Amino acid sequence: MCAALGAAAAPAAVADDGPAGRPEGLYGAKDPKFDGVWRQSLALLAQDAVGVAPAKSAIDWLAGQSCADGGFAAYRADTSKACDPKKGEFTDATAAAIQALAAVGGRAETVEKGIGWLKRHQNDDGGWGMNPGGPSDANSTAAAVGAFAATGQDPAKVTVGSGKSGKSPYDALLALQLGCSAKERERGAFAYTEDKGKLAANELATASAALAAQGKGFVFETVGKDSGADPEPLGCAGGGKGGAGSPKDAAEAALAQLSRVMSDTGAHLKSALPGAEDQPDFGGTADAVVALAAAEHSATASKPLQWLQSEDSGTAAWAKGDPGALAKLILAAHAAGANPRDFGGADLVQQLNATGPKPETAAQGAESSDGKSEEKKDDDDGGVGGVWWTVGVCAVAGMGIGFLISGRKRRQL
Repeated sequence: MCAALGAAAAPAAVADDGPAGRPEGLYGAKDPKFDGVWRQSLALLAQDAVGVAPAKSAIDWLAGQSCADGGFAAYRADTSKACDPKKGEFTDATAAAIQALAAVGGRAETVEKGIGWLKRHQNDDGGWGMNPGGPSDANSTAAAVGAFAATGQDPAKVTVGSGKSGKSPYDALLALQLGCSAKERERGAFAYTEDKGKLAANELATASAALAAQGKGFVFETVGKDSGADPEPLGCAGGGKGGAGSPKDAAEAALAQLSRVMSDTGAHLKSALPGAEDQPDFGGTADAVVALAAAEHSATASKPLQWLQSEDSGTAAWAKGDPGALAKLILAAHAAGANPRDFGGADLVQQLNATGPKPETAAQGAESSDGKSEEKKDDDDGGVGGVWWTVGVCAVAGMGIGFLISGRKRRQL
């Protein structure tokens, strides 16, 4: 039976404090089939980051989604039924849940089992695929990096087992970065995955990989300073055909490429979904803001952040009632030093809270009116770690059925 250790499986009952038909504790009224675990994880992380103590029912629901082997599916309507370990469990969902449960505390066994699942399913190249055994991709590998970092482990030391390649997640990521032989506009970008030996620039993959190459996940420690410099592009002087020499260099090159792309569009990324109209990619833009802020390029992140807050951008309509989208915006605002309670005049925290069960209380680290946090609360998870980081996001592609699944099917640029 795929019940999480230390937590009863979430019942299929209707919540008393949410829309009819929503499982107790779950955020959002839309069908959770494709993104239930993902949006729940982002919601808990965003609340915790701004000092809001999530409802116990919300934490119970997420922990109860764990499968017997420690992995997580996108959503389990009936947690009494066993998971399909080959097709029904996902790296992204597992990694997101680990980060959220580690942040809120009290779920050490579930977190440990999830970490064990990731280690067992690491590919020989050091990365992870969307499903166990699938080819390594930038988004899934980035999510896994965040999970290890969230539990106090150095991702560089998470290598595949004895007798294999001994490669780390960074080896897998750097193998997906476009080097000096690529078109100038695409140099430093990441591909989602390798396709018949070729790499195609993908902006969602680039934003996720740029954060992961810094050894960070959805949340990270903010140092309260900015480098004052723009990201450093890939060094291709003298006609060199190589790529970045280190994860840090790779992150800088990726951020420089994202900055170039956003500069061309007026401070945001564009949707590259097959058949999509020429429209902004709000989730991808929020991811780029987080990655830039994590690398101490908050000044560079300020333009896309201001665009997200502008009334004309359409961000408010995109995020309305969507816990995953609201959480992404909260993470971006918090990472870049903005106030998520006054985001273009909107209180994103209040809007997120309204999509799920009523939070327990405002924690000790609740956001003040100027958007800064007081000292964070201590963790109580019995040894897996604490609230190591204040927030930063996604790494992985955004969410609705939209965020994660659509990121896999983006048009090759």
